[in-house]
Order: sequence, then C-alpha cells, then structure tokens
Amino acid sequence: MLTAEKKKYTFEDYMMLEEGAPFQLINYDLIMSPSPTPIHQLISIRIVNAMFNFLENKKDNGFLVSAPMDVKFDDGNVLQPDVLYISAQRKLDLVKERIEGAPDLVIEILSPSNAYYDLRQKKDIYQKYGVKEYIIVDPIALNFELYILSEGVFKLHQKAEKAEQLHSVLLPGLSFDLNKIFNF
Repeated sequence: MLTAEKKKYTFEDYMMLEEGAPFQLINYDLIMSPSPTPIHQLISIRIVNAMFNFLENKKDNGFLVSAPMDVKFDDGNVLQPDVLYISAQRKLDLVKERIEGAPDLVIEILSPSNAYYDLRQKKDIYQKYGVKEYIIVDPIALNFELYILSEGVFKLHQKAEKAEQLHSVLLPGLSFDLNKIFNF
C-alpha cells in the first residue's frame, strides 16, 4: 500500500475521490492498495459463501458483505474490510450510504501490500471502535486468528491451522473448515 502525499485527509476529502478508487482513509492518511490477488479473492468468496449459507440456514437477517464497502469510523478513518457482518438488531442503525460505525465481525485477508495495516493500524481502529470479533486470515501461513473484544482490548481466542476448523464466538455454530478455504 502506498500513502498519498498530503499530510492529513478527512472524510470530506475521501468522499471527493472517484467511486471505486483503490483507497482507504487510515488515521487521516489516504492509503492506496493494488487489486487483490486471485488467491485473496478465492479465499474471500469461500468465507462469504460459508457465512452466507450459515446465516441463511439460521434465518439470520444480519448484513453480510465483502469488499469494497466503506466503513466510516470517524472523520479520519474510512476502512474497507474484506468481509464484514452486522447483526440484524444493529443493521438499521449502521447501514446507510456506507456503514457508519463498527460492524460486529470483521475479517481481513492478509496480502503483502496490506499486512502492516491489517495487523496494526486497522486492528487498532477496530478495537477502539468496538468490533466484537476480528478474524485475520493468513494465506501464506495457512491459518486464521480469531480475536474477541474483551474489556476494550482484542484477545486472541483461537488460532486454527490448515487441517483445523475455526469457530466463531459471535455467531455460535459458524465454523470455517480451513481445508476447504485453503484448497488451492
């Protein structure tokens, strides 16, 4: 990811970008990233498919979407998580022209160009604004890490390797079979 030249950008500046421009606003910096790799996109589709099927079977009317989808946390932070979920109870409050506030669950798939932001800056923003469950997918190490927000701090709840399953806490019964997700 590359940082644009200006020192501080705001939500107003961000909204002047062309629709679909490959930027996120992270701590008042415009961060540009290249399009995701094919493996990244394959993993994203498999995660969304597993979540969609789970939610449909549970008749859950929450909001599930994959990137690009703007999530405005404050005037200096508009992020685009790879996958996000908002519970049915919070959907009307948060889903506007973009998402305004913290989703309940965020999933980020690491790429060489974005790992620093996903593991540090974005993780800190998700924690600060109250994302309840944060999952980091590492396509190189072939693992998932699931963090739960506890007393305002993310705590590692589960780390799953390729031959294992990862179990959501926020959505009891939702499991990701890493063998299926990393089958490429």
